Amino acid sequence: MNPFKDTEIIVATKNQGKVKEFAFALAELGGTVKSMYDYPELPEVVEDGDTFAANARKKAKTVGDALGKPVLADDSGLCVDKLGGAPGVYSARYSGDHATDAENNDKLLDELQKLSEGEDTEQPLLSPARFVCHLALYDPGTGEFVEAEGTVEGMISAEPAGSGGFGYDPIFYVPAYQKAMAELTLQEKQAISHRGAALRILKDKLGLK
Repeated sequence: MNPFKDTEIIVATKNQGKVKEFAFALAELGGTVKSMYDYPELPEVVEDGDTFAANARKKAKTVGDALGKPVLADDSGLCVDKLGGAPGVYSARYSGDHATDAENNDKLLDELQKLSEGEDTEQPLLSPARFVCHLALYDPGTGEFVEAEGTVEGMISAEPAGSGGFGYDPIFYVPAYQKAMAELTLQEKQAISHRGAALRILKDKLGLK
């Protein structure tokens, strides 16, 4: 059974990069992907949870209850080993509440460069890291959630590359492709990304093919 066929798939985000990836990944389900931009009357959701799961559930429930419709939400971010898992849930606002992707990338590289002082400065790969995505599908009719989490392992590169994707993609080096995430096509990224992995798990839980 496909609960999305011939209907709307509402994704609780205002991140245009995420909207693009969700639309690509969910196109085969037959529905139309809509985001919070399509519902300007929706309340702002303060992401104050201390885990990706808590933030995803809060976004899905807040928007789902406001619209009276099932809503899919994700919370995702970058966890860097040398920074003790930071920026984590603060990934989007690592250098401030209204930080740009470039500002967040610059701060992350600055923090790693400080830790690397005295080490081999010619080494372009600064630390193991992973992207994490937690998805929560909420149905206000039943009050139930269906959840899934995906990850992708990589390395932080001191040399940003590529113009695709968003967020930390230019400095996230993917060993399997020997490229930065921002250099991958949408199809390549979907095949290995944290969001793609989480979506595949969610589809499986829903019995979707």
